[in-house]
Amino acid sequence: MKTLAAALLLTPIAALAAPADHHFRGYAYDLKTNAYLYTEVHRQTLDGLNWIDGTIDYFDPKGAKIASKTLDYRADPLIPVFKLDIPSEGYVEAITEVKPDRYTMSKTFEGKTRTEVIKRTPGMAADSGFHSAIVQNFDQLQAGKELKFRFGVAGQLDTYNFRCKKVGDTTFDGKPAIKLLVEPDSLLRFLAGPLNLVYDVKTRYLLEYRGVSNMHDPATGKAYNVRIVYTDTPPKDAPANLPPLS
Repeated sequence: MKTLAAALLLTPIAALAAPADHHFRGYAYDLKTNAYLYTEVHRQTLDGLNWIDGTIDYFDPKGAKIASKTLDYRADPLIPVFKLDIPSEGYVEAITEVKPDRYTMSKTFEGKTRTEVIKRTPGMAADSGFHSAIVQNFDQLQAGKELKFRFGVAGQLDTYNFRCKKVGDTTFDGKPAIKLLVEPDSLLRFLAGPLNLVYDVKTRYLLEYRGVSNMHDPATGKAYNVRIVYTDTPPKDAPANLPPLS
């Protein structure tokens, strides 16, 4: 996912309301076979369009919890302090500290922990801060302008140049939406597949995601390629025993 304008960090989104809870689910399917893979249960605290903090819990097709993630954006709206924990794999990835000039990523696997300190540049995003970058630049994207930025990936302990652009208008669950294409802005695009996203025009909520997952196929250890739909109506193959959103 060259970098965003320095003004991106200097002009925060105006708060539209007092901090409020936003709870929803995402339903993940294998991108090729359409097999149901897992459910995401999101609990966010928002200040207008700003994401303050939240959690994501992941559940397998039978409704058993398989992973969890915590996020905190108080240090930076584009680089969250976060921790993703997949206990069955002994796998943890995180951003453990965010400072004005740097942030620290870590990855634990098979009992070994590696860390990397990343020098910050204006407009740099990391992990789910990618969503915040899109929200902050939504009007420009909708007008057809391309967004370029440096993106930190904790699972790789590295950063990459990415670009994002609008590729069409659509509807989702009857709502006006736009389609976005995100791809590496380098030769990496020949190795890493693109991300295809659908966003609600009014709320700027993510409605559909197609691309690499942060969950892994237990048979191969590799990340799934998924289609995730964020819909108010659970699909028929979703587990019935998921925890309530309230």
